[in-house]
Amino acid sequence: MTDTIEITMLSSVGDIPAAQWNACACPEAAEGRAQDPFTTHRFLHALETSGSVGPGTGWDPRPIVARKADEVIAVAPLYLKTHSQGEYVFDHAWADAFERAGGRYYPKLQCAVPFTPVTGRRLLTRPGYAAEGRAALLAGMAQIAGQAGVSSAHVTFCAADEVPLAEAAGFLHRTGQQFHWLNRGYDSFEGFLADLSSRKRKALRKERARAQGFGGTIRALTGDAITPAHWQAMWAFYQDTGARKWGRPYLTRAFFDALHDMRDDVLLIVAERDGRAVAGALNLIGREALFGRYWGCVEDHAFLHFELCYHQAVDWAIAQGLRRVEAGAQGEHKLARGYLPVATHSLHWIGHPGLRRAVAEYLDAERAAVAEDIAMLTEDGPFRAPSPGSGR
Repeated sequence: MTDTIEITMLSSVGDIPAAQWNACACPEAAEGRAQDPFTTHRFLHALETSGSVGPGTGWDPRPIVARKADEVIAVAPLYLKTHSQGEYVFDHAWADAFERAGGRYYPKLQCAVPFTPVTGRRLLTRPGYAAEGRAALLAGMAQIAGQAGVSSAHVTFCAADEVPLAEAAGFLHRTGQQFHWLNRGYDSFEGFLADLSSRKRKALRKERARAQGFGGTIRALTGDAITPAHWQAMWAFYQDTGARKWGRPYLTRAFFDALHDMRDDVLLIVAERDGRAVAGALNLIGREALFGRYWGCVEDHAFLHFELCYHQAVDWAIAQGLRRVEAGAQGEHKLARGYLPVATHSLHWIGHPGLRRAVAEYLDAERAAVAEDIAMLTEDGPFRAPSPGSGR
């Protein structure tokens, strides 16, 4: 970190004016929609003001700011964490091994968007300051971790182009896998289906027909078409799914109210029957992508989950000319529905030399296994041979 750049740790993203944060996080939003809605000031601040992060959650906000000659040139969403929940890049085994050996893994620093397994820039810099801003943030995280005596600092679901500089700064590189739908210039859902093998195409048509025959209607809502009643329904769906997946939902009811103020960046896909919402999927809209986040239902209907979360999302993305749909973490069942495996990236600074060596060896093997798995799944994908991207 150069002497001309000062790193400051804050106790809330609210401690920095939104304009200064967004000048680093989403400068493109001055001319339209943000590339990544999750790192905007209003999204991160809503997590805090709603009580979804903060006291009692194990996610204590500690955003850092890099200034050069009193100008904010870079920021990063950083949290002091006392557990590993809500991250989707699992380090529980590292924590367990270190603590069984007599170490203290928690607290740790986490540079991330809480509860959000979506790839995006984590080292947020003003245009023209990418290299020095990123270097300052990385050095700042490592320095803060060392001075505070915490075990580690983690940057999860970062952009691929943030990896090389971080490795040079002593961070370990980890890869994972998700399934994304890629728009290859389709003009309709039928155009997308035409790219699939005959067997997969027929299966998806049958699946959609079965789902759409559930006895009600499906609507895609955004902006002012979303009402407070829709948020009440989505909260009920989220509670049901969260209770089954995590034991307790991460987000509070107040966060869903805050999302209403962001409704121009939200797509709700709602299934209604007999005058009430029975299932729904919540998506956030980026400049180039649709990000599927939460799903839930109060009635079970065959294939309705796939219809709302995957097929309707693809329909909407094609109509809006978006480049991809990211439907969340995990799920090889997405492959049959045209979502292909892609690599995700995270970065890890570990203070203890012994733990660092052990993790580094593990990550070397894990990266090779992830790459092999992605190659095999892509080869076995649902697209007609030769597969998209092979030059046909």
